[in-house]
Amino acid sequence: MGRRVAVRVPATTANLGPGFDALGMALKLYNTVELEETGGSGFQIEITGEGEDLLPRGAGNLVARAIDKLFHKVNYSLQGWKVRLENKIPLQRGLGSSASAIVGGLLAANAVAGSPFSQRELLAQAIEIEGHPDNVAAALLGGIVAVAEQDGNYFYTNFTPPKELVIYAVIPNFTLSTKAARSVLPELVPMKDVVFNLGRVALLTSILKEGNWDLLTVALKDRIHQPYRSRLIPGMTEAFEAAEQAGAYGAVLSGAGPTLIAFGPPGLEIGEAMGRVLRTYGIEAEIRELEPSLQGAYIIK
Repeated sequence: MGRRVAVRVPATTANLGPGFDALGMALKLYNTVELEETGGSGFQIEITGEGEDLLPRGAGNLVARAIDKLFHKVNYSLQGWKVRLENKIPLQRGLGSSASAIVGGLLAANAVAGSPFSQRELLAQAIEIEGHPDNVAAALLGGIVAVAEQDGNYFYTNFTPPKELVIYAVIPNFTLSTKAARSVLPELVPMKDVVFNLGRVALLTSILKEGNWDLLTVALKDRIHQPYRSRLIPGMTEAFEAAEQAGAYGAVLSGAGPTLIAFGPPGLEIGEAMGRVLRTYGIEAEIRELEPSLQGAYIIK
């Protein structure tokens, strides 16, 4: 039997409100990527779960692209390999499905190749494919991650959020591509809005480390991207208000959307409150209660 490795990768939620393209959190919802040497001459992809009827099964598949990118660097060929994907992360919903694919492919290929690349080097490759760092960094590293770029290099720190935090996710029944969500953003934003966000990012990172949840309602507010993206998600602002009225510490758009997430204590009907608002706009949504994943992508076989 040829070499085989399997990798489990968490979902992610990016931005966390004001931390546009800089903050991300891993979530306990996982995709699995298995890479197996077949000894043949072809390349195969098997997909089960989310996207099994939609995702390509050839070189255009994002997992295959990530594997091929790393294999090319170490002079491997994609010929003679099989990839099995078990997907539980919804596609194009703002929960990091593309980041999971990229990180899973890179980590599996790196393991097969004898781990020639460090975690930092894998992150750089993932960012090159994804185009922005927040989701891939959280998927690879786990916990809550802050990332910054300077002169083409990325610097990051990650930390563990307090265990009592619950993430109420409301996942609408329509997709929203990152490209579409970025197309509505302005080239320039007012200085007062930049200052508004800077103060809240500083406050937010401290709160997420210390667990002083009473301040989250203020710290999660944003003026850089959510006001512009709200036109793509009817009822978003009202859903945030309903979440806070139901006991949430605060609510934000997850990544590029359309998933809405609220942070709160366990046992409340926060997700249901947001879902009811969306239904008044004719939008059905799946409601999930998730937790932060303290571990990033890891090898399971």
